[in-house]
Amino acid sequence: MSSRQVVLDTETTGLEVAKGHRVTEIGCIELVDRRKTGRRFHRYLNPGRELDAGAVEVTGLTSEFLADKPPFSAVAAEFLEFVAGAELIIHNAVFDVGFLDQELALCAAPVRRLADCATITDTLALARERFPGKRNSLDALCSRLDIDNRHRTLHGALLDAELLADVWLAMTSGQADLGLATETAGQPTGEGLRVERPGAARGRPRVLVASDEERRLHDAMLERLAQASGRAPWSALAGVADD
Repeated sequence: MSSRQVVLDTETTGLEVAKGHRVTEIGCIELVDRRKTGRRFHRYLNPGRELDAGAVEVTGLTSEFLADKPPFSAVAAEFLEFVAGAELIIHNAVFDVGFLDQELALCAAPVRRLADCATITDTLALARERFPGKRNSLDALCSRLDIDNRHRTLHGALLDAELLADVWLAMTSGQADLGLATETAGQPTGEGLRVERPGAARGRPRVLVASDEERRLHDAMLERLAQASGRAPWSALAGVADD
C-alpha cells in the first residue's frame, strides 16, 4: 500500500496560542512513496485580530493583506479532507498542532484534534536525535543537509513546507531498504522513522574545507598563543594547511 505523508507548516499572528493568537497561513505538500506529487493545500487566512509586530517582520503578512481572506472556518472542511489519513510531517509540531487544534475547536469542526484524523511526526525531535547538541532550526538543517534555501528571505508556510519536505527526505533517506518505514492497519504511522540511526544515511561523506575567514581566525589564534607563551609549538606546521 502506498505511503502518504503531508508536510505541513503554519504562520500565526504571534507565538502564544494561550494568548488568543490565530493562524494566518497554512501550507501543505503531499508526498506519496517519498515523492512529491504536486498536490498542495495553501491558504492565507483572516485571523480576526491584529498581528504582533514580530510576526509581521518575520512573515511579511499584514492585517491589510489578510483582511479579504477567508477565516479558518471557511476552509476547515477542505483542510481536513487534505490531511485525513496521512502522516503529518511538522517541524516543532507542538507549536503548529496547538494552533490548528485551537482553530478546529473554535469553529466546531467535526474533528477537534489533528491527532484524531492523522498521525504526527515531529522533525525537530528527529533532528535532535540525529544531531544532538547542534542547532536544528529549519535553516540550520537546510545548511547541514545541503538544501538550497537562499530564496527564504521571509517565513512562509508553503515555502517552509517545501523546504521541510526536502529536509525530511534527506534525513530519512535509505530507510525503505532497512525496513524502518512501516505501516500499521493500512495507515502510515511514522513510528519506525523515529528510530533511524545516524549511520543509516547513505552516500559519500562530505569533505569540509576551511574557508579563508576560518583560516584567518586560525592564524590569529596561533599568533596569540605564540605571544602568550613566548614560543609557537605549531609554527612549523602553520603552512601545511594550505597545501
